[in-house]
Amino acid sequence: MTILLHNELPPEMNTRILLVDDDPFIIEMLKSAMTALGHAFDTATDGEEAKVKLKQSEFTMVLTDLTMPRCDGMELLKHVKEEYPQIEVIVITGHAEIHGFTDVVRAGASDFITKPFGMDELEAKVSRVIREQNLIRKLEHLSMCDMLTDLYNRRCFEMKLHEEVPRAHRQGYPVYLALLDVDRFKEYNDQYGHQAGDRVLQGIGSILVQCTRENVDWCFRFGGDEFALIIPYATVAQVGQIADRIQARYGQEPGYAPTSLSIGLAQFIRRSGASWSEDIADLVARADKALYSGKEQGGKRVIADSSLSCPGESDAGTDP
Repeated sequence: MTILLHNELPPEMNTRILLVDDDPFIIEMLKSAMTALGHAFDTATDGEEAKVKLKQSEFTMVLTDLTMPRCDGMELLKHVKEEYPQIEVIVITGHAEIHGFTDVVRAGASDFITKPFGMDELEAKVSRVIREQNLIRKLEHLSMCDMLTDLYNRRCFEMKLHEEVPRAHRQGYPVYLALLDVDRFKEYNDQYGHQAGDRVLQGIGSILVQCTRENVDWCFRFGGDEFALIIPYATVAQVGQIADRIQARYGQEPGYAPTSLSIGLAQFIRRSGASWSEDIADLVARADKALYSGKEQGGKRVIADSSLSCPGESDAGTDP
């Protein structure tokens, strides 16, 4: 996972546009326009070919004619909005009397262009949609980011857990959950002040990123002194090593005493007859129970739920 500082917004997205029209002249004109604007693109001669291209490659926008053989623009628009809701669609038509601006916007299009059109109009409408996509992306990033630690927040955790768990089950790989809590954090705050406590939390954010796999594991701050990791594509032993690395790295930080970390681990289990929400809630509950079992034993421990045959229970600071 790539962590972006909360004051560093995500970079502008790479725009790739699918141009769909059965008129070779229009396609050539659109290709020339996209080349001049510096946008990557591909082409399709009707809605059916466009559906294939959408399945094979990633696009950020579709420019489509309305009147085409096999699959017309309205049918393609409906398909895009159902299957690829993040893709924006601009409809181009020479038959505005059949489907007007209101019709296509109600169907989910971002904008409407009537043939014949000028390049200035095309550039303006494409640029507006791109600006809006980038703005939405930035706002989504901010809404998912914990401003203190630069990790993803609890809202993002809930979304990613409900995405990753069903995917892991479908594709046949395990997924694990680690819940972390700072032992004696209130005592530390009372003794050194909340600014010092905030520095500890920021330090944990850095440690989690350093001790997990980039673009594989997901790191979150729940709020307060609680954190979480979603760990897919791993063995039980690897999960134990990640937890032990975090413990060891935290123990090396000067000035964090008397605090320590407790970590609870659990593996997702799909139960017969249960819903996805029930099984995900069960995963969180088991990791939480393991976490607080460690805290009740004095903290500074990694405790694994019975769904993991190992690492079992370990004292903190074990070097994997």
